[in-house]
Amino acid sequence: MMTLDVVLSLSPAACRAYYEARAEQVRAWSTDGRRVAFPAVALRRVVTREGVHGIYRLRVSDQGKLLEITRQADLR
Repeated sequence: MMTLDVVLSLSPAACRAYYEARAEQVRAWSTDGRRVAFPAVALRRVVTREGVHGIYRLRVSDQGKLLEITRQADLR
């Protein structure tokens, strides 16, 4: 199992596109410089009225499947 920390800064409008499945994957940079893509439906667990802003930890299985997303720090 692996964890990646990603920085996300998404407006409410951007989150809406993910929520309505107009975009299937979120693409972001990890804090160690890797490009990361994960299913957009995962944002439903962390979105607020202000969108999604902060550092989030992704827990990923050995097969590359996203298991969990949790907020680690706020960017505001």
